[in-house]
Amino acid sequence: MDEKIIIFDTTLRDGEQSPGASLQKNEKLEIAYQLERLGVDVIEAGFPIASPDDFEGVKQIAKNIKTTIICGLSRALKKDTDAVYESVKYAKKPRIHVFLATSKIHMQYKLKKAEDEVLRQAVESVKYARNLIGDIEFSPEDASRTEKEFLYRVIEAVINAGAGTINIPDTVGYAIPEEFGGIINGIKNNVPNINKAIISVHCHNDLGLSVSNSLAAVKNGARQVECTVNGIGERAGNASLEEIVMAIKTRKDFFGSIESAINTKEIYKTSRMVSRLTGINVQPNKAIVGMNAFAHEAGIHQDGVLKKAITYEIMSPKDVGFGETKFVLGKHSGRHALSKRFEKLGYKLSEKDLDNAFKQFKILADKKKTIFDEDLKAIAEDEMVVVLERYKLEYMHITAGTQEIPHAELKLKTGKKIVSVRATGDGPVDACYKAIDKITGITGKLVDYSIRSLTSGKDALGEVSVKVMVKSQVLIGRGSSTDIIEASVKAYLNVMNKIAHHHKPRISQCT
Repeated sequence: MDEKIIIFDTTLRDGEQSPGASLQKNEKLEIAYQLERLGVDVIEAGFPIASPDDFEGVKQIAKNIKTTIICGLSRALKKDTDAVYESVKYAKKPRIHVFLATSKIHMQYKLKKAEDEVLRQAVESVKYARNLIGDIEFSPEDASRTEKEFLYRVIEAVINAGAGTINIPDTVGYAIPEEFGGIINGIKNNVPNINKAIISVHCHNDLGLSVSNSLAAVKNGARQVECTVNGIGERAGNASLEEIVMAIKTRKDFFGSIESAINTKEIYKTSRMVSRLTGINVQPNKAIVGMNAFAHEAGIHQDGVLKKAITYEIMSPKDVGFGETKFVLGKHSGRHALSKRFEKLGYKLSEKDLDNAFKQFKILADKKKTIFDEDLKAIAEDEMVVVLERYKLEYMHITAGTQEIPHAELKLKTGKKIVSVRATGDGPVDACYKAIDKITGITGKLVDYSIRSLTSGKDALGEVSVKVMVKSQVLIGRGSSTDIIEASVKAYLNVMNKIAHHHKPRISQCT
């Protein structure tokens, strides 16, 4: 029989506490609707006492969400609990979440109270909340740094007072997985009435262990996990909902019959909505939802995935609503992946043409970090052959200024000969192109000219792309250099070399 793991989403409460992540009421409701579609069991909609806007936001969600438990956070104070009750009472399934610090550090420096005072306040707060609503959760804040015997006493007392869920927070992300799993195991074995409550966990990511700690807790008996979409939250964030859910789903061999009710195909959509509305970008290498999560560049990996996805993908991108596996074509990519991409773009290549195209691709990949479909189309449309360098730039000297006509002197190597020529033009690039026309005996008409930076900084590598019409044929040429004039010359020569590849060249006798 499957065991249910309850997914408690606190994106709208703890997640919104991320610096700069403040959400408007309508934005909170939009996310809440998506969380309902995602299938989370509990939505912690906010901290109603924090502000009138937060109160109204929780209230609006409580009125509109139909299938999910709607929860509000409350300190162990009557005014807080009243605010939560007034905001969540409209929900079909309301919950009040009461918290009170129990570690010596917090009791001494924040609360300035002794253990007995804290214990009494916790019990009174839970009883007060329980008289308002039947579903009460209690959190002993900073539980992972609380002395075990006192933690057990507090948990037992609040369960007797009416708490149905006991949440164990690793408030400052201090715990180590083995240690945190041990805390949950200790609670199960040392709290006499623990069978009357569900054990929950709420882990922060200060040491990058929030997901690991949460999963260790699940393995040791926790059956509710508090988490956020994209792992957003205070400081370094919270345990990531998508990582928790997919770890349990993917590693059934380890977690056994434990399952969540999450519709995983809604994960990616939810992630992007939260990112868009909070303004917090998802890092490219973020597990499950990062842009690189299902992207492969290494040729060995690409070849393996094309043969059998499971070789390098432990889950399908479609399972999380991501779409298809992404093959990033770069200098590490292999021939197999390139062939598949050409097929997808509608080009069927012979073995010979593919060999030639692969050589061109590798040359381009050494210059560019990522090869785009437009680049591949250009390779295909350039007849899938390696262009022989019939003409190679050996030297150039440009003279230009506001008060003089641009002059260009070029020396091109063709075979064993060095041919030199001078020309003028409307600008330095035009002068160079006219000089090349003189040397090759081919007159090209520039149809399109574009520049883009391949790198950053003052010494950025620039790539020039040209479209040149020779008679009725339009050819594409590319050239790159830190000198834009030189890149322009290389791009135009690239076109001339393509023409020369198919036609016997005319060598000018210019000197």
